[in-house]
Amino acid sequence: MASGKVVVIGELNVDLIASGLANPPTLGHEILAADFQITLGSASAIFACGMSGLGHPVTFISQIGDDEFGEFCLRMLRRAGLQTDRVIKTSQLKTGVTLSLSTRRDRALVTYLGAIAELEREQIPLEVLDGHSHLHMTSYFLQQKLQPFFPQLFAEARQRGLTISFDPNADPALGWKEEIRAVIASTDILFVNESEAQQLTKRTDVNEALRALGADVPCVVIKLGAKGAAAIRGDEVEFVPGFQVDVVDTTGAGDSFAAGFVHGFLERRTLRECLELGNACGALSTLQAGGTAGQPDGAQLNQFLDAMKQRATQ
Repeated sequence: MASGKVVVIGELNVDLIASGLANPPTLGHEILAADFQITLGSASAIFACGMSGLGHPVTFISQIGDDEFGEFCLRMLRRAGLQTDRVIKTSQLKTGVTLSLSTRRDRALVTYLGAIAELEREQIPLEVLDGHSHLHMTSYFLQQKLQPFFPQLFAEARQRGLTISFDPNADPALGWKEEIRAVIASTDILFVNESEAQQLTKRTDVNEALRALGADVPCVVIKLGAKGAAAIRGDEVEFVPGFQVDVVDTTGAGDSFAAGFVHGFLERRTLRECLELGNACGALSTLQAGGTAGQPDGAQLNQFLDAMKQRATQ
């Protein structure tokens, strides 16, 4: 098996990002953005590019429309060094689009699913998992036709010796279907943010939510934004505070965090080191607009960590 080789099965779209908003938008009113960019979007692609930047070979499996946005996505994936032979192009559907409206503190997203919702299990040959070390899947609620098959894909990956990480991301309908419990129970690493952890466990206290989820999953990570992140693995519980940086755009920061954490996991780092790597990758990603422009390579990541340690001792 290729050490550290990652396969990502997921959604693919462009992000249309209006950043530097002074306040969140409200209907019926116009506000101004400090900047605007068209970038590669989707939680899956941002994670995949983050892993590739850190030196992991990545195979990406997805579906796009036969249109300009689809071609843009392919160019960006290839530029990031990803293998895209398994990205399906169809003239029957449009490539997905997310409008990202970003302030310095948070963002609002509006997504047109298009081809994202139509990827089916039959379009994914299971032999593509062979030769990989790790499978990552995310955006469960957006991939509507693939939803019922997440547990099966996880089981097939585990039989082939892969470890698995899963980040459900928010449910736009706020329903949190009971079926997601089977997906969560099938993963090795679960990533959720604070709000998602509270919704899943019906607990308002982060530590209680962490332990409740940890009863069903070998490793659970709760992303806490600028505050940092907490994780549980067996009896081991860790919290690592975030790094203070001058944020430009938070788009994809959680997915960059996940890439840093999984990078550490595949290198067999300690739980605390994995959290530190995740926090660093998440922080660096916020220094530029879009989910991938600020992602570090290995040298940049180490340089940032060294600089933060030196700052802490001054």
